[in-house]
Amino acid sequence: MESLFFIAEIEFAVYLVGIAVFGCVAAGGWWFAETFFDTSTRSESRLDQLSKGRSGGIMDSKRKAKAGIARLLESASPAVSDAVQPKNEKEANKLREKLESAGFRHDAASRYFSTLKVFSAIAGLFLGGLGSVIAYGASTQAVIGLICAGGFFYMLPEFVVNFIASRRKDKIFLGLPDALDLMVVCVEAGLGLDQAMRRVADEMVKSHTVIAHEFKLCNQQLQMGSTREVVLTELGSRNGVPDLKTLTSVMIQVDRFGTSVGKALRTQSDAMRVRRRQIAEEKAAKTAVKLIFPLVLFIFPGIFVVLVGPAAIRMVEELGKMRAR
Repeated sequence: MESLFFIAEIEFAVYLVGIAVFGCVAAGGWWFAETFFDTSTRSESRLDQLSKGRSGGIMDSKRKAKAGIARLLESASPAVSDAVQPKNEKEANKLREKLESAGFRHDAASRYFSTLKVFSAIAGLFLGGLGSVIAYGASTQAVIGLICAGGFFYMLPEFVVNFIASRRKDKIFLGLPDALDLMVVCVEAGLGLDQAMRRVADEMVKSHTVIAHEFKLCNQQLQMGSTREVVLTELGSRNGVPDLKTLTSVMIQVDRFGTSVGKALRTQSDAMRVRRRQIAEEKAAKTAVKLIFPLVLFIFPGIFVVLVGPAAIRMVEELGKMRAR
């Protein structure tokens, strides 16, 4: 009788656990749909598409998804990110410069980044612990795997931000000579430096989006009343591209001493094109050295087997016949 009651209690507990899991999954699915998807009716969606167009509706959905993520991070940031926030002003400035060079210019970007690192570490601990327990069981190796997974996932946002910043710097470096050529044309046509930057921002939106966005931001700062020297200095410092810093320094000197803007921009454009060609030649010269490792590890063994293999087989057969005699 006691065993029957024990079995009934276990079945009831399993039933309650199933209900709890189902409730958690349903609540999570509802929150995900409410946050990232459009919950309006079909007629309202059709009216929005007719009034804005299909692309406008898609952009609204993307904005809604980003706004949902931002709200989630904003609500969780004060309670989660305090433990991993920079301890002094020097570290805070370094983190802010890193995020700005990657294109994250929000006022609370550092707090969001710290919150994301904490969430990533928690996810790494969960996944690493689960995988380690499944692979090794309750052992020392499972604890080591748990710690390694947590540390890797904790540093994963750092790697992602560094990768985004590197890609963004490359785009600026490769597109800057074209932007300077267009600015030279605008200046020599009679436009001022501010109007030339605005024209470049309008014309290069599709070809070089990052540079167009930076010039547009400079124009907005100028319209808000900032001086040209301050705007150009911030343009060079917030992106972390040496060539852009050099360009902004030259433009500040030109604006200060009243020399020819078109000549200075043309000189900088030629210098950047020469530098870009030199970097391409340097990479081409390094190609022969970099090809040694795949040749030795992957190509030479196959060639060796094809060329020497038949001769080796023939030698083994002849040796076998000689021993048989």
